Amino acid sequence: MVVKFLAPAQAELAEAVAYYNSQKSELGSQFAEEIRRTIERILQYPEAWTPLSKRTRRCRTNKFPYGVIYQVRVDVLLIVAVMHLHREPQTWKSRLGDGST
Repeated sequence: MVVKFLAPAQAELAEAVAYYNSQKSELGSQFAEEIRRTIERILQYPEAWTPLSKRTRRCRTNKFPYGVIYQVRVDVLLIVAVMHLHREPQTWKSRLGDGST
């Protein structure tokens, strides 16, 4: 299965990595690795995580207060958001203007 990020999700990931690197050396790399491991868990068990809507689910990271919001589509894992769980939790919905929430 191919993993694709929506542009806003890719930007969120880059911003979070930069933020954590500004807090402590290598912390951004640790965050990026945690997101990678989270995506690997999703790929192994795509239906196991919290449903947010009919097609959209969230898998929380283990070490950071983030969740990966995603949809499983034909041969594609679409990453909708890399979301800090304490900030505006519904912003991801506007990214799916095709009614696939």
